[in-house]
Amino acid sequence: MRLANKVALVTGGSAGLGLAIAQRFGSEGAHVYITGRRKEALEAAKASIEGHVTAVTADATMSGDLDNLVEAIRQESGHLDVIVANAGSIERMNFGDVTEEHFGRTFDLNARGTLFTVQKALPLLRMGGSIVLLGSITAFKGDPGAGAYSAAKAAVRSYARTWAAEFGDRGLRVNVLSPGPIDTLIIDGQAEYFGQDPVALRAHMSTLVPMGRLGLPEEIANGALFLASDESSFMTGAELCIDGGMAQV
Repeated sequence: MRLANKVALVTGGSAGLGLAIAQRFGSEGAHVYITGRRKEALEAAKASIEGHVTAVTADATMSGDLDNLVEAIRQESGHLDVIVANAGSIERMNFGDVTEEHFGRTFDLNARGTLFTVQKALPLLRMGGSIVLLGSITAFKGDPGAGAYSAAKAAVRSYARTWAAEFGDRGLRVNVLSPGPIDTLIIDGQAEYFGQDPVALRAHMSTLVPMGRLGLPEEIANGALFLASDESSFMTGAELCIDGGMAQV
């Protein structure tokens, strides 16, 4: 029970990587707070998480929602030990087609939402707490059609370095968890851009990974658990890539 008696926040915890992380944290003894924009999906996710879990409907791009989230945690638990800023999305668009709206949506959630989630929740984070930011290997690997997304995730990587330096005197750790291609519904959403059906796209993406397959959400959850727990107690400002070697070799 590596997170016994810990209180953890996982944004975007109603599906995909966020849900897998919340499920793993719950099984390791944490009281987990999950957020998402759709109440029905949140309730379904809550039912799948072991242990003590609280679901709060919140949009990471809305300041008022974040204020309500932090107040709910303050009233019920009084503190946090772990923040996982996971809420994010990718919308592929070729450079010549990029619009101000596309750029704004991408940065609003992936970069701006991450910053203000951490800023508002930080006063609740206890000494020795851990902040885990969800990055992506696209932040440092050229990925056609992902220009705005890659830049937003590069900002997230930069946050970790800056915040590790700023928060060190409080004993807080800040690290980035950067996945490669993971088998979630996000791949389905990108199939149209690549002109392939989801099954064919998964097969193609697998050929780009040295390990010959897509990653599993549970494998990302394992990395998040490591960064959230005391097992990574001398690690901050760093990036943990779980990508099957895609961006490493």
